[in-house]
Amino acid sequence: MSFFSDVERELTVIDRTPLTADVVALDLAATNGRPLPVWTPGAHVDLEVAPGVERQYSLCGDLADRTRWRVAILREPAGRGGSLAAHALAVGTVLRARGPRSNFAYEPRPGSPVTFVAGGVGITAVLPMLSSAAEAGADWELHYCGRERTRMAWVEDLAARHGARVHVHDSAAGDRLDVSALVRRRGTGGIWACGPAPLLDALHEAAASVPGAQVHVEHFTPQELSAPVWEGPFEVELAASGEVVVVPPQTSVLEALESHGAITVSSCREGTCGTCETVVLEGDVDHRDSVLTQSEREENLSMMTCVSRAACPRLVLDL
Repeated sequence: MSFFSDVERELTVIDRTPLTADVVALDLAATNGRPLPVWTPGAHVDLEVAPGVERQYSLCGDLADRTRWRVAILREPAGRGGSLAAHALAVGTVLRARGPRSNFAYEPRPGSPVTFVAGGVGITAVLPMLSSAAEAGADWELHYCGRERTRMAWVEDLAARHGARVHVHDSAAGDRLDVSALVRRRGTGGIWACGPAPLLDALHEAAASVPGAQVHVEHFTPQELSAPVWEGPFEVELAASGEVVVVPPQTSVLEALESHGAITVSSCREGTCGTCETVVLEGDVDHRDSVLTQSEREENLSMMTCVSRAACPRLVLDL
């Protein structure tokens, strides 16, 4: 099950726990004291960690606990500043939040084999899936990859609790995941993965040569963009009003819509969160996001207006 919620709320930081030298967990509760919405494994929330700085973080706490949400954040000194702002948040800080929403849903099937792959802080998206798989009696295993074991959040706890189901791949110790072998052995049961782009790309590449292999991924960083299919300006028609917006070559559909005054919702603005997904009624899309699967792209039913463009002179959107 996947879902989308654009409800805004205020959350208060009620606890702050360092997990490693670079990762901190924040526990968040509704400022008004009300129960938080139900969420499913793979869901994330948008948090305004500083004025005008909004970032997406996977929910990684107890699915049944509606008194608090938990997120874990990797400090990235060379990033865009969001992680540094998040690491500076103190207990008592009030944040604006939106969600939860999910583009990376997992529903366990009792007895069915399933494999989870996490790279670094990608463990946050996978962690609730492990609990669901275990409770459902699924035949699951986790492959947790990191540069150094001491910098891998929850690694010792996971290994102690789940034993042989957890495989730790510590690059510093020379233990790297054999992606091709894993996909050949477990790919047909389904692989859910979150982590750096090279890891996810390797999984997709390996799956292409294994009939029936299924790989589901969530990206934390945007894909590298190639030259657009349609290099010139194109038109976007708003179906509700019939108005037409011209999108110049160096302007995104989202930016053009905003300049026109159209009501839009967005968050990451880099094709990774799915907030700006919009239904396409007519026209072909040059999909450039990290959210839609290949089959969803081929269906051409929606697009992420922040990065995807037209592959034809005109698109008609359900706006």
